Amino acid sequence: MFKEFMMRQMLAKQLKQLPKAEQDQIIEAVTKNPEIFQKIAESAQAKMKAGASQMNATMEAAREHEAELKKVFGK
Repeated sequence: MFKEFMMRQMLAKQLKQLPKAEQDQIIEAVTKNPEIFQKIAESAQAKMKAGASQMNATMEAAREHEAELKKVFGK
């Protein structure tokens, strides 16, 4: 419970530039499906260690898991 609270607070801080509705949607998705986002984070970390920029690594990792993300966000 504390871990979830901390994760929500960290996400809210990172997403503060987004509209509230989008923030809530992303926070809910991450809270309900942490394993998918963990896989994306691990993939992005590996790409950054291989020399990719953080943005490129994250985008590429998200593309690799695009089907899973579409299921999470209902698209």
